[in-house]
Amino acid sequence: MTDNRDLQRDVAGLLLAAGGGRRLGGRPKALLTHRGRPLVEHAAGVLRSAGCGRVHVVLGARSDEVRARAELDGCVLVDNPDWAQGMGSSLRAGLASLAGTGARAALVGLVDQPGIGPAAVTRVLGAFEDEGSLVSAAYDGVRGHPVLFGAAHWAGIAREATGDRGARTYLKAHAAEIRLVECADVAEPYDIDTEADLGHLE
Repeated sequence: MTDNRDLQRDVAGLLLAAGGGRRLGGRPKALLTHRGRPLVEHAAGVLRSAGCGRVHVVLGARSDEVRARAELDGCVLVDNPDWAQGMGSSLRAGLASLAGTGARAALVGLVDQPGIGPAAVTRVLGAFEDEGSLVSAAYDGVRGHPVLFGAAHWAGIAREATGDRGARTYLKAHAAEIRLVECADVAEPYDIDTEADLGHLE
């Protein structure tokens, strides 16, 4: 069994927070307010609280403003100049930023899912075994986030990650290898995508 210190060293948190919030009138999701602070700050804190010793945060839209407003001390901030191309570009940038760090896996979270807290992240993190691991949170049996990618998969994911599909194509092709970790009892996987969704924020 892998102890917590090994997990902190081996698994990096990777937060995708670059989007421009097109359906929110051009308000970047990273800058939405949740519990009095920018949403990106909350999401990075979730990864750290769950046990990710290293957290890389991919920024894009209004990144200078995000850096100025959010307290992200201790995180590695990764600029994605191609953020407007979609989530795939942010995933590629984030995985590239982990090269050479010694991380054996990346635990990927999305900035716009505040209903997913440390409990769900900890469950997925705890299912890490080695560089070949593919682990996903599941909600009533349906795959969701966060997702853990062992380093052996990074190159393949980066090749497939285009547009807003992220790792979807790669995961579909490797569905038999994915370990699902049920999290519906500890998290709600809603997204903050539209004006109506803003009611989920506190």
